[in-house]
Amino acid sequence: MIILVDMDDTIEYLLRAWVKGVNEKYGYCVSSEEVASWDVSTAFPGLTRKQVYDIPMQPGFWKTVEPIEDAAEVLGRFMASGHEIFIVTATSYEYMYEKMSEVLFRYFPFLSWDQVIVTSRKQMIRGDVLIDDGVHNLKGGSYVKILMTAPHNASYDAEANGMIRVHTWKEIEKVIGRLEREIGRSSR
Repeated sequence: MIILVDMDDTIEYLLRAWVKGVNEKYGYCVSSEEVASWDVSTAFPGLTRKQVYDIPMQPGFWKTVEPIEDAAEVLGRFMASGHEIFIVTATSYEYMYEKMSEVLFRYFPFLSWDQVIVTSRKQMIRGDVLIDDGVHNLKGGSYVKILMTAPHNASYDAEANGMIRVHTWKEIEKVIGRLEREIGRSSR
């Protein structure tokens, strides 16, 4: 299968690092679990959107972003079993190099630039599966839609909208295994 995988808050904890950076710079005490909107700035009343969104552009920020548990191991197993993995990200060009070198290639060294697709219109990319935390990225695409739970999508009814909700990479591995079995049965 061709498995498309979002980066931020799907294979790494961007939101945790981002909220921590805003808290430290401006003296707030917000938890990443309190960010219930896609727009992170709404969790920081009194700060401008620019103040909040400048944090990931600070030098060294991407060194503070850590991988999500089991993401590297599971993606490695997918590749070893013959699946094609592509990271599909809407990363801004201002910090593309730092993000890729400090996060993607540091924690996922088996991936290469040939497996990175940068776009904000993920529905344009062809694949069998998209794993993403952004509901807007899953709507309308022609792939199996796996929604990684995040604070901003916790109340979204994934099942009613044709998506499979997961909380961990172990769950993702089970979903992909089930899809493999279904494809195997349908090709007989």
